[in-house]
Order: sequence, then structure tokens, then C-alpha cells
Amino acid sequence: MAKRGAGGSKGRGPGDDPVGRLVLQWEAERPDLDLRTMATVARLLGVGRLVGAELAAMAAEHGLDVPEADLLFTLRRAGAPYRLTPSALSRSLLVSSGTLTSRLDRLERKGLVERAANPGDRRSVEVVLTQAGRELVDGVVTEHVRNEQEMLSILSEREIDDLNRLSVKLLSHLSERAGGRD
Repeated sequence: MAKRGAGGSKGRGPGDDPVGRLVLQWEAERPDLDLRTMATVARLLGVGRLVGAELAAMAAEHGLDVPEADLLFTLRRAGAPYRLTPSALSRSLLVSSGTLTSRLDRLERKGLVERAANPGDRRSVEVVLTQAGRELVDGVVTEHVRNEQEMLSILSEREIDDLNRLSVKLLSHLSERAGGRD
């Protein structure tokens, strides 16, 4: 059975919370549902949407989209000499080789990456972060982290720790469920 007020947040009225209003409507129609769960998932979706929009806006300020920035960040955090094989990048980014190729082509045209012969295997290539790419990433990642700090600034250190702990738990559970569908 759903609890009264399960959709609202403490200290706020339902008028301040679109999800709370939605839950109140469902509560009137289907009080048998676990509306707290519905509200939680709706809020998670809303948080994801807003965070995604923030990240996309920041990437766009630097002439990138989020997937391109992810690729550049992956190369940078790989450490010197900032190079990986396309298959390692595909695995890390969870994308197909075709998707990776189109991203690489765009970043190569921008002068941020280049494809170079693999020194350990002349039959293959590696993707290398150029000097311009490294300079861009080093500036962007600093801004990126500052932006993320601002997004979470409403939360205390303890709340951030709790959110991280719960997110890891939920992501693990959902990944296991998704793995069973492959």
C-alpha cells in the first residue's frame, strides 16, 4: 500500500514538486500502487536529464559533444603517452567500432586525436591524443569537475557519500538485471 505524501519532499508542498503532483493524481486513481517507488524513479530520471543537459552545455562551449569529450577524457586518463587501441576505446566507452570510428573521424578533423601505427604491432593502429587535445582536455576537465561540484553543492558531504554508496548499489543491481537480458 502506498504511503500518503510519498511523492512530496520534506519541507516542500506538492505545488513545488511536479513529481509530487503526479503522485497525488495516481494516488487518487490507484492507491494500491507503490507510488513512492514511482516518485523515486521519476526523480532519478529528472536528475539524469538535468545533469545530462548541464554536461552537454559545457561540452558545447568547447566545440564538443558529450561522447567526444568522453573519448578525449578516456585517452587523457590512460596516462602518458595518451594512446589506446580502438578496441580498448570501444570497450571503455561501451560503443561499437562503427560508432567509435565516426567519433574518431570528427575528433581527428578537429586536430584533437590522430591515428598512429602501433609501435608493438605494425598491423594495427592506436588513437593518440594530440598536444592540442591534451591542452583542451586539461582545461575542460577542471571546468567539468567544478561544474559537477556546483551541481551537487546543495548536498552535504555526508549526503554526497550516501548518494555515492546508494548509486553504486543501484547501478550494480541494474547492471546485473540488464546482463540477464543480453
